[in-house]
Amino acid sequence: MSLAVTLSRAQEGVSAPQVMVEVHLSGGLPGTSIVGLPEAAVREARDRVRVAIQNTAFEYPSRKVTVNLAPAELPKDGGRFDLAIALGILAAGHQVPRERLDDCEFLGELALSGELRGVSGVLPALLRARARRRRVVVPRANAAEAALVSDADVRVADSLAEVCGWLRGAQDLASPAQTGACDDAGSGPDLIDVRGQLQARRALEIAATGGHHLLMSGPPGTGKTMLAERLPGILPPLTESEALETCAVLSVAGQPVDPMHWRRRPFRSPHHTASAVALVGGGSQPRPGEISLAHNGVLFLDELPEFSRHVLDVLREPLESGSIVISRASRQATFPAQFQLVAAMNPCPCGYAGDARGRCHCTPDQIARYLARISGPLLDRIDLCVDVPRVPLAELGAPRSIHDEDSATVRVRVVQARHHALMRAGRPNAEITTRELERDCALGAAERRWFEAALERLGLSARAYHRILRVARTIADLDGGVAALDRKHLAEAMQYRRL
Repeated sequence: MSLAVTLSRAQEGVSAPQVMVEVHLSGGLPGTSIVGLPEAAVREARDRVRVAIQNTAFEYPSRKVTVNLAPAELPKDGGRFDLAIALGILAAGHQVPRERLDDCEFLGELALSGELRGVSGVLPALLRARARRRRVVVPRANAAEAALVSDADVRVADSLAEVCGWLRGAQDLASPAQTGACDDAGSGPDLIDVRGQLQARRALEIAATGGHHLLMSGPPGTGKTMLAERLPGILPPLTESEALETCAVLSVAGQPVDPMHWRRRPFRSPHHTASAVALVGGGSQPRPGEISLAHNGVLFLDELPEFSRHVLDVLREPLESGSIVISRASRQATFPAQFQLVAAMNPCPCGYAGDARGRCHCTPDQIARYLARISGPLLDRIDLCVDVPRVPLAELGAPRSIHDEDSATVRVRVVQARHHALMRAGRPNAEITTRELERDCALGAAERRWFEAALERLGLSARAYHRILRVARTIADLDGGVAALDRKHLAEAMQYRRL
């Protein structure tokens, strides 16, 4: 029978659906046709595969070759199916044993010389293949990425000839060298570099503990960007599953994964001229944007009012749902977006509103228009708003005080506070539902009446009510994980709301 089946995987968002490559040789005029909704790069595989087989000293069949990529309704793109197609053709022509193809998946693009070239999106495919307990053959160019999946059966190869020799039993294919565990806690910018700014440092610690979104406002040069860059260094370490999720997004985006720092939390800082598509992702073949590349990490938006209002408003849904759905006419892709938003802005167009020396010459109308560039619904989703004033030069040159802590010291408190939250509620503070939050906060009758009266006077929304409760619960966890909230926790949480 001149029929062979090999397995591969497509790329659809951060998932990797299985694709069966069915190859049939039949009589008729010699030619190759590829069916199953292939894009242009996949249709061109017939020429790459034919020349690669011939340059590998195998015989390309002088028959009609039909390649079907199933399921037919799934769009296929890229050169990731080249290796599977070539092996299917050779197996259908009895040049390699068909039984060795069982329970194996193949990924890789073929050069005309028969060498294997790396492809994007290998990590999601390996995770799915590991769940199915299948062996995967990938190009050596993807070996560093493949080594991140510790318990997967992966083999790497340099060429089609090596894979065929392995299938024939003439040689063995090497496994990628496993990446050792690494802790990047002290490899980034350290919080000890920041002098003064005690309130901003406190807000940063609260944000790291509860996964809260943070907005810093202050004149130029007061350390807003320095503080934001040091937030990943005080966040709890990524678990292996979280790190693999983060690296999977990088793999789908075609960006390199650093095997030495693959467990480092991402920090993305797009320029204020970035478009909405650059931020949320998109394209005819949907690719992840900045918010997905910041998954499990920090998205820093400097000069927040300088971003287009339309660009900022696209953040509202991902901030609530933790994912983004990109819909196009022919396909739909879902990307994760569990990021922590940190933004910085000036108080006015010139940046010196409220300066004691009278350096600001902006009119009230100019300041109002400047602040109106940020919509109220977006501000309502930001938990912490803090002023970052100018630090006197004498304080910058003074010896370090006990308040100038390094990132490692603050990180210990953050991890302990998160442990209190996990032991109490069974999940991190940022993940508990609204109903669980009401039960978890355990406000006394007097505190609840005082809190609701204060919020009524301020005119805050129901969303703001629950976000203040979350911040207050985080503050209580930092204070030692006390069971009940008191007015001190609620008052400190309310002072971080921008009205």
